[in-house]
Amino acid sequence: MQTRPSAPQPDLAAVHRDILSCERCSRLRGYCAEIARVKKAAHRHDTYWGRPVPGFGDPRARVLVLGLAPAAHGANRTGRLFTGDGSGHFLMRALHRAGFANIPTSDHAGDGLVLCDAYITAAARCAPPANKPTRDELARCLDHLDAETRALDQLRVVVSLGRIAFDAWLALLARRGVAVRPMPRFGHGAVHRFGVASPVVVCSYHPSRQNTNTGRLTEAMFDRVFALTHQALSDPNSQEVVSKPGRVAATGRPPAAQGRQP
Repeated sequence: MQTRPSAPQPDLAAVHRDILSCERCSRLRGYCAEIARVKKAAHRHDTYWGRPVPGFGDPRARVLVLGLAPAAHGANRTGRLFTGDGSGHFLMRALHRAGFANIPTSDHAGDGLVLCDAYITAAARCAPPANKPTRDELARCLDHLDAETRALDQLRVVVSLGRIAFDAWLALLARRGVAVRPMPRFGHGAVHRFGVASPVVVCSYHPSRQNTNTGRLTEAMFDRVFALTHQALSDPNSQEVVSKPGRVAATGRPPAAQGRQP
C-alpha cells in the first residue's frame, strides 16, 4: 500500500507567491501578456490580471476541484480561477446547490464568494492559446499542483474537470510513488480510488461552453457529480460510490449537506 512521502507541509501563501512569480513557460507568459494588452471588446475598460493564477478556497477543504487552466478573458482578466466567464457561473451554481459555495455566481475577486470545504485549482496556471497547454507546459506546472495540494492536507476527494485535469492528477500520483494499475479511464461520473492515502477521484466533463451549450454537460449531470462527491466524503470506503468508467453512476438530487462551517 502506497503512502504519501513525509515532507514538511508548505505554507499556502508561500506556494501562491511562487505561482504568481512563475516565468517557466515563455509561450504562455507571452500569450497572457498579449491578451491583457489587447483585451476583449466587452472588457476594454478592465485592467487585466495577465499573470499566473493560484488556486483559491477553503484551506481546510476536503474537496479539490481541479480544472484545466485560466480562461483568457476569465481568470486571466479577473485573477481568480473560474471567475468572470460562463464556465465559472456554471461551476459555481453547482457548488452552491451542493453546499460548497455561499453564492451561485463568480463575477470578480471581490464579489463576496466564499467556498466552504472546497478549493479550486488548475493543472496549468496561465491561459494557453486555444485552451491547449502543451505536454511540457503541463509538466512544468505540476510542481505548483504538487506544492498546493500538499498544503491542503485535509483533501479526501478530487473532482477532475476534464481529461487534462484527470491526467495531471495521475501524473502527480506517479510523482508521489502511488501505483496506478491498471490505468484508469476518464469518463463523466467515473469514480476511482488509488489507496487509502490518496483522495477519491470523481470525474466530470469540463464546464466549458463547448460542453454546456451543446448539452454534453447539463446541470443535472453536474449535480450528480457533486452528489458522488458528498457520498465519497460521507463514506470514502463504500463500494456503492464506485462507478464504471464512462458511466454516470448516480441519479437523483444532491444531498442537502452544506459542508463544514469555516
